[in-house]
Amino acid sequence: SPVAAHPPALLPPTGRSRGAIISQYYNRTARLRRRSSRPPLQQLCRTARPSLRQYDLETDPTRATLEEKRSLLVKELLSLSPAQRSHMLLTVPLSLADKHNLWWELNMQRGSPRQHPQGQAPSSPCGRCKDYISLVSPGVWVCTAAVGGSSNRLWPRCSPQAFSPQCCRGLWYRLLSLLAAAQPWHYALKQIGGRFGSSVLSYFIFLKTLLMFNVSLLILLVFVVAPQAVYPPPSANPRPFTGLELLTGAGYFTHSLLYYGYYSNITLNDPCAPSPKGSVCPDAASQFPYNMPLAYVFSVGVSFLLTCVLLVYSIYRSFGESYRVGSSKGDLAIKVFCAWDFKVVQRRSVKLQCENICTQLKELLAEQRSRSRSRSLCQRLGRTLVMLLVWALSLSTVLGCVVALHYLSEHMHAVSTAPGEWQQEAVLLVLPFVVSLLNTLMPHLYNLLALWEKQDSPATEVYVAICRNLILKMVVLGLLCYQWLSRRVVCSREECWETCVGQVLYRFVVMDFIFTLLDTLFGEFLWRLILEKKLKRKQKLEFDIARNVLELIYGQTLTWLGVLFAPLLPAMQMLKLLLLFYVKKTSLMHNCQSPSKPWQASHMNTIFITLLFFPSFLGAAVFLSYTIWSVRPSETCGPFQGLETIYKSGKTWVQLLEKSNPNITWFTWVHQHLVENTFFLFFVSGILLAVIYLNIQVVRGQQRIICLLKEHIANEGEDKIFLIQKLHSVYQQRER
Repeated sequence: SPVAAHPPALLPPTGRSRGAIISQYYNRTARLRRRSSRPPLQQLCRTARPSLRQYDLETDPTRATLEEKRSLLVKELLSLSPAQRSHMLLTVPLSLADKHNLWWELNMQRGSPRQHPQGQAPSSPCGRCKDYISLVSPGVWVCTAAVGGSSNRLWPRCSPQAFSPQCCRGLWYRLLSLLAAAQPWHYALKQIGGRFGSSVLSYFIFLKTLLMFNVSLLILLVFVVAPQAVYPPPSANPRPFTGLELLTGAGYFTHSLLYYGYYSNITLNDPCAPSPKGSVCPDAASQFPYNMPLAYVFSVGVSFLLTCVLLVYSIYRSFGESYRVGSSKGDLAIKVFCAWDFKVVQRRSVKLQCENICTQLKELLAEQRSRSRSRSLCQRLGRTLVMLLVWALSLSTVLGCVVALHYLSEHMHAVSTAPGEWQQEAVLLVLPFVVSLLNTLMPHLYNLLALWEKQDSPATEVYVAICRNLILKMVVLGLLCYQWLSRRVVCSREECWETCVGQVLYRFVVMDFIFTLLDTLFGEFLWRLILEKKLKRKQKLEFDIARNVLELIYGQTLTWLGVLFAPLLPAMQMLKLLLLFYVKKTSLMHNCQSPSKPWQASHMNTIFITLLFFPSFLGAAVFLSYTIWSVRPSETCGPFQGLETIYKSGKTWVQLLEKSNPNITWFTWVHQHLVENTFFLFFVSGILLAVIYLNIQVVRGQQRIICLLKEHIANEGEDKIFLIQKLHSVYQQRER
């Protein structure tokens, strides 16, 4: 069939004539073909010389018309390999319509077997698809459909040898280049870092890290929640859904998969389970029994172990990136001359990279300026007194809050038997409401005290605010954990104290999320409207990193504390983090401005993950370990009813396993000497501490060597300056 007519010609993006561009790339293609097909020097005779017939088209522009130049370029492209042909089509500065016409002519001429050069196989479908992908710039995909009978020409039937790695490698590399853009929130994080700097970006990276950590807790969803949902226990009288359960977690949600008391203490799908007609055990049982108590305790333990491994690995990796020996992140020269990525070609990416580099330069300059400041002895003493006074005020406020919460909790426990359902529901919400209110208001008080301190560096100001907020939140959580273990829990007519603790943690998580949204609305959005509409100021608020980061750590701590009592709490935390990311990002873009004092947050992610590990994760692990090893579970509900401790379930299972199969006595020995014996735990801990100490000493030694080498370089420079000055003085004396 004849070739379709070409569409109207479009101007090239470079402004040059189309004939000149085609001539130039014809010459380039011919040189590439001659270079690739040139025989080795050993095979050439002495009289061999370059052919004079292959002269450039650009030397005689009137020699050929545009169509002749196009046909010559197509012939030269056909003689190249698929990878070289794709690269040439990608780099030619023609419009997409002209590239499409070239590609169409290539496919028309490649359809005939006689057009293929000798020794070159027809192009595979991967090569043809790669040719068409190369018509446009990377990151832009254009799809077309074959019309009529042209599909057979575009996609001929080829042998299995046509799908070779050489043909598909280029397409595979182009597909891999899209994986970076497929990462969650890839462009959003780049946009935040370029506009607001690394300090604000560290909050959103930390939020993304928390989301990844909660994925490991979904082991409970697979091994505990799903089997119990398939084999539900006999339900008690279900309560009607009123909508208030979304806030309190009680009522309809009490006897559901959300809480500990719903899960049974039997072996699910047991063929030998007791029945009204007696216990009948078939000879060949095809069903697979599932021990729910064992699955419950092992799922909690494995999820915490996996989270601990991920946290330790994240801390190790973050320390390696932040405190790298000999790191050049703070070098202005390297940032100025080596920071630009020349592979970035899109307009949006170029603008984003410009903003990012400018923000990083501001941070480096501000950090060097803060280091050059010096204070007198009187100023240092006055500043130290102010800091001591501010710390005394902040610690006294923490003590006052804890005492007030203690008496409020005792009072709520005394009035929890108030008549009326609505009164009881209101009593359940009082303590979470007060705790969330204190967690929202106290950081603003600490910010006012920080204005009195006047810290030199914004980084130091953020670290001090994080310490004060962390002390407040951890002391409050310690008081609440003590009350929960003492079983002084405000509950709504529920005998299972584990379910009561799960409901309290549910209310704390929900109330914390509500107060976070209210603080974003009233503290950022309405304040921006007041500044713009009433006060007629263009200045906006700055993003409070310390307060927002501590809110994330506080919410994650609540989730870890509630894993044993509410197995679905990690799923709620993941949904909360997803919503928080978009809410905080939208509020940041519209209601906040970049920091007035730029500073480089090179160690912020490391500090955030370290604080997440200690005291947040370790505190939750100690609380749950004490609950599993020492606290007696409820007698009437839950998977561990009737046992002295939750830990006894694993020990009982090991004993039953030994009785049923005497050949696995080694498993009992492992459990007795490695799990129950504390010597092995202390031995492994000692080895880890020794390895950490050795690594610290090695890093310190490397830092000392680097300092000595830097001093040596500085001395070499001073010696050169001294010699140049001496030479200059000698020349001056000779001229006189």
